[in-house]
Amino acid sequence: MNRFRKKLAAVFCAAVISITAVGCGTEIYDGPLKKSDNSTYSSIVTSDTSSKADESSKGETTQPVQSQPDSSAPDSSSQPVSSEPSYKVSLVCVGDNLIHDNIYIEAEKKSGQKGKYNFDDAYKPIESYIKGNDLAIINQETIVTDTVPPESFPTFATPKAVADKVKSLGFNAVSMCNNHVLDQGDAAIQDSIKYWDSLGMLHYGVYADQADCDNIKTKEINGIKFAFVGYMEHTNGLSLPAGSSATYITLSQEDKVKAQIQKADKMADVVVVSCHYGTEIMNELNTQQKTITPKLVEWGADIIIGTQAHALSTSEYIDKPDGTKAFVFYGLGNFLNTMYDKNSVIGLMGKLNVIKNKDTGKISLENVKCIPVISHFEADSYDSDWYNCTIYPYAKYTDELFAKHYVKADGFNRAYVDEILSKFVPKEFLSIE
Repeated sequence: MNRFRKKLAAVFCAAVISITAVGCGTEIYDGPLKKSDNSTYSSIVTSDTSSKADESSKGETTQPVQSQPDSSAPDSSSQPVSSEPSYKVSLVCVGDNLIHDNIYIEAEKKSGQKGKYNFDDAYKPIESYIKGNDLAIINQETIVTDTVPPESFPTFATPKAVADKVKSLGFNAVSMCNNHVLDQGDAAIQDSIKYWDSLGMLHYGVYADQADCDNIKTKEINGIKFAFVGYMEHTNGLSLPAGSSATYITLSQEDKVKAQIQKADKMADVVVVSCHYGTEIMNELNTQQKTITPKLVEWGADIIIGTQAHALSTSEYIDKPDGTKAFVFYGLGNFLNTMYDKNSVIGLMGKLNVIKNKDTGKISLENVKCIPVISHFEADSYDSDWYNCTIYPYAKYTDELFAKHYVKADGFNRAYVDEILSKFVPKEFLSIE
């Protein structure tokens, strides 16, 4: 009876979202779920940054990184090694890594041990698309912590094995700015931050304390310095109790957002801004996205990565005050997830090359791509275990997989995916590969 009630509640919530989401601009649902659920074209733009990276800031966290050598290349141990960096960075970014109970229950079964998790199969088809990039950014939508047992919607808690897997996939920057970051309180935030630190992963968007927030995270890769900042629209109505040290900045705090981006702009060649904004399960841009995004660019953003809506959105260049351009992925949608909605299982990987002219300091963003991905899962019934929870590149998503996807009953098919892609992803950026 409880499962039947949960299923009815989930269907009701989905119906409410379809009626109200257009105007709300907030994330109100990450399901429906089950069980523990409580309810090829190229473009080039330039950005003149000749003086930006020359102005360093005290206490900044900088992690120099050089691309790994090609293991297939001839042995050059006897040749002189050049200290000159390439001044070129391949960047990939993905949307919400949204770990529902279906995913971690299956991972626990595959580990063969209670309390242990094996997420290898869930990410295997997408791994080659992440590995090999110099900078790979993921939005970890659910808090990674062992302070509480794993939980699903509406207050998520995700096993730390997910963080291990994120690193092994090749991601080296983690956005933590999202509406679920307060789901388990200050202790979980501190635990998560410490674990990302232990893995040597750059993370941003929520901070251990004010000093951590003020210490803008930077990473130097192949002679190009990146700064990372992130802001969420809201935190699902949750707030930290008095005495908590953790802190974050919301998009409504425009004075703080402006000051931090301007500071980052003076510290780095490229400012990456992660924005958790957009209307739940809607592809169209809402008023906040249209209003705040140009301001971010005016203040110094070079690359904007949008998440939250659990549905993909458009991308574009935006003019900067100096006459150059920034690039914005308004919404990458979901990465791995098991939301029962045909729109929420279609996501994007953003990809581009960042090139710096070593003489002028000018930055070029080249070969911009939006690569579609599909979150796959199967089930015998709504109340049964959901299985084969996997993220695939759309280019490798076969008709056989379409026939097995549990959301096919919701109208999920190739024609629908192609319709969404053609309508909302500019053709000059869409890349099926």
